[in-house]
Amino acid sequence: MIEVSDDAKLTAITDDWDRHWSSYADSNALNPAQAYRRRLIFEALDLRGAPRPVRLLEIGSGQGEMSREVLSRHPDLELLGIDRSLTGVRIAEQRVPGGTFIQQDLTMPMVIPEAYRSWASHAVCSEVLEHLDDPVAALRNARGYLAPGCRLVVTVPGGPMSAFDRHIGHRRHFTPGTLMQTLAAAGFLPVEVRGAGFPFFNLYRLTVIARGRALIDDAAHGSGDLPLAARAFMRVFSPLFRFNIADTSRGWQLVALAGEPLANSGGKL
Repeated sequence: MIEVSDDAKLTAITDDWDRHWSSYADSNALNPAQAYRRRLIFEALDLRGAPRPVRLLEIGSGQGEMSREVLSRHPDLELLGIDRSLTGVRIAEQRVPGGTFIQQDLTMPMVIPEAYRSWASHAVCSEVLEHLDDPVAALRNARGYLAPGCRLVVTVPGGPMSAFDRHIGHRRHFTPGTLMQTLAAAGFLPVEVRGAGFPFFNLYRLTVIARGRALIDDAAHGSGDLPLAARAFMRVFSPLFRFNIADTSRGWQLVALAGEPLANSGGKL
């Protein structure tokens, strides 16, 4: 089911993420870093041992790749995705008929549907904050969806930016310290911020940086039209990611586990 907020209707015409998902949806799905991040996210969410019912909010749901995987693993949970891009929302709706997706601009104050106020027991915000001029405001805007004690998992990139990162709108990359500060400023209680991905995720990122603008042209192809070199590059790194260290200050994939404070708890989870 697709729901479109009034704010999103006003911004949809100029939303560059519509073009992004139209151009890069196929190549993004093949990116081995995506599967690696999702593995880290599932470990941090700990959905298998969570009390039921589980209500998961994906903040920046994109084209629904993670939503589809999480429902395939846990078909009993309820899932809501919010994203600025109408194109992304439509792709997600087609891929994940068991979820609900709402088009909303995270950078603007949100009118939250009454059924979803303080709704989520778990939330994910993966590879979103680096695209925003004010990530603190975006996280604050999303908090109305979260139930007290909600478990929030955030991933953002660390390390240097590539030409492709800049092309798709990265404003910044984070350090563990700046990510901790961002979550705290938005009102969350960070439990853990760590680096992951050393050495092979870092090596993958260095290769992306070295390829420069050539990667932009490769990524714009559909999955069936990707150059052989680009497909080989992705296939080589996929198995190597199994040997990454998942908790290291040297990793360029950052993962944070935080929480929405409990009501009347004096700021405690």
